Amino acid sequence: MSTYHTPVLLKESVSALDIKESGIYVDATLGGGGHTREILSHLGKDGKLMVFDRDTDALENAPKDKRIILVHNNFRYVHNFVLYHGINKVDGILADLGVSSHQFDTGERGFSFRFEAPLDMRMNTQAEKSAKDIVNTYDENELARIMYIYGELDNSRKIAHLICETRAKQEIKTTKDLYDALTPLLPKMAEHKFLAKIYQALRIEVNGEMTSLEHFLKEATASLKPGGKLSIITYQSLEDRMVKNFIRSGYIDGHIEKDLYGKIVKPLKAINKKPIIPSENEIAENTRARSAKLRIAEKI
Repeated sequence: MSTYHTPVLLKESVSALDIKESGIYVDATLGGGGHTREILSHLGKDGKLMVFDRDTDALENAPKDKRIILVHNNFRYVHNFVLYHGINKVDGILADLGVSSHQFDTGERGFSFRFEAPLDMRMNTQAEKSAKDIVNTYDENELARIMYIYGELDNSRKIAHLICETRAKQEIKTTKDLYDALTPLLPKMAEHKFLAKIYQALRIEVNGEMTSLEHFLKEATASLKPGGKLSIITYQSLEDRMVKNFIRSGYIDGHIEKDLYGKIVKPLKAINKKPIIPSENEIAENTRARSAKLRIAEKI
């Protein structure tokens, strides 16, 4: 489904799974179905692939294939669903943490400041909390917190104050309303970069992305067989840091525990010390791949 989303690091991320024809695998982020189809192309008739997505638009991209187990839910529950479907352990798990091109390019979903649209940003369109709810109901300190932590914005308090000043006069309902509220702070030479960080912070909060990723890393590890592979593509520093720390130590904050002999106690070992990044050709063909990083780990 190239019109829906172009898969990033396709060959590299699937090759990392070292697929066995009769193995059981998980694609934790269906999206446009590109990684799903690539995994299926390596599986034999007895192989199985469990596929997750919480976006109903994405579910329509799932191939009609008897080997697929389709799950309409958050990938944070991967181990629960593995057990529910009578599977003890799986051979490999892939997750592409990026927002799909479809979500960015469908104006009414509110993921992009390029369109005038309702402030939404929900990956699960049935979820209660939207970006509009956050900018209109969170107190100033809480808004500043998410802008600082999730948007990595140094002027987070000024941003939060402007939003609160604006909404006191009139509710902020659309992407244009938010843009107008932030106009006094927009840097002339880096407006798009600034807005991208604002939208990233709101999207992460709306969808609970950091909490979901933490749960996923733990549940994915619990689901893997010894020797099973974990292949994860990240797109921003917060995600990559969490994944790197978890692979290194088993904790998202990088906390290290050692046994009596001084050996680090952890469930995974890194296959690649440095992340794999897209080639110049891939970035030229798909600019949204430019920030992607692939990390691969093996269950100990």
